[in-house]
Amino acid sequence: MISDQALKTEERPLDQEADLFKIKAVDHIEFWVGNARQAVFYWKYWGFKPVAYSGLETGNRQCASYVVEQGKIRFVLSTAYSPHSEMAVHQMLHGDGVKVIAMEVEDVESAYRETTAHGAKGVQAPIAAQDAGGALRTAAIQAYGQTVFKFVERSSYSGAFMPGYTALPDDPTVKPVGLAAVDHIVGNVELGKMDYWVNWFHQTMGFRQIVHYDDKVIHTEYSALMSKVMGNGNGRIKFPINEPAEGRKKSQIEEFLDYYLGPGVQHVALITGDIIATVGELRERGLTFLRVPQAYYDSLPDRVGKIKERYEDIARLGILADRDDEGYLLQIFSRPIQDRPTVFLEVIQRRGAQGFGVGNFKALFESIEIEQAKRGNL
Repeated sequence: MISDQALKTEERPLDQEADLFKIKAVDHIEFWVGNARQAVFYWKYWGFKPVAYSGLETGNRQCASYVVEQGKIRFVLSTAYSPHSEMAVHQMLHGDGVKVIAMEVEDVESAYRETTAHGAKGVQAPIAAQDAGGALRTAAIQAYGQTVFKFVERSSYSGAFMPGYTALPDDPTVKPVGLAAVDHIVGNVELGKMDYWVNWFHQTMGFRQIVHYDDKVIHTEYSALMSKVMGNGNGRIKFPINEPAEGRKKSQIEEFLDYYLGPGVQHVALITGDIIATVGELRERGLTFLRVPQAYYDSLPDRVGKIKERYEDIARLGILADRDDEGYLLQIFSRPIQDRPTVFLEVIQRRGAQGFGVGNFKALFESIEIEQAKRGNL
């Protein structure tokens, strides 16, 4: 881990990336959960198909892991066999949550060497695993809280996800809903730590600061937060970082930190090419999303202007809309995916816009505060 003092000295402006190593895409996101087999059924509602498995039957004596996929999105759901393992302790402390964010890179050795040379704490030095599908190389570094960033090199591997996994038979009952790829992954950190992690991404990963929202922008009558977005050179890998700000009552970030017991991934945004069809199908399947007051939709056409979708459909489904200099976006946020008010999902469609829906923040956070009040946590 880099010291606070070291991170205060920037080698280059925050809005410039250094391209320390090549990242191709988000390879997978691993959730450590209480019951992976049951979690698979939840993700089927979201349109994710189980494609690979690792467990006792494959020689894995540590945990059961299921890989579910939709489009280019790959989630891994893992549960420990022993209550004394790191995985079991993590789930007991945090509930179901994201442990590993894996990025596919061109060269694992280079990714690990560059990040650790610039101050990242190594968790796993580069190793190679092999089976009939070829060789797959991985390495890992420590990120915020107990979250781990893993680097994956797949160029010489064609097997079922990773060595140690076996392919699962096709499940014809699973119907995709149009989710195509991971758009961004949001992390919540403690008060006063956002700038530390902004500089961490900048110096160890070579990322640049894409945008900054302070508490003057993201606030309601009761609470506020600050957010900065870090991204790689081509902008495909984006990590917004939130920290709480002083307010009259507890912010959603503070609530997350209280129930997650520390920093971690707040939400994962999944992109779709047709949010009307995607959200319509998800609602038909019984999945629930945050709702903003109807008054939000009364002024929406004047604020956002002409769009391809029908405003009637947007209001009916509870979708939010925002416009920037490059176009507009549509987005919606799920309720927490577990009983603790921690991790949730975002569904987003971009029509040119590269922002994150700043025009929706006030209405969204007011709706979150309604949910917090119901839980007695505002």
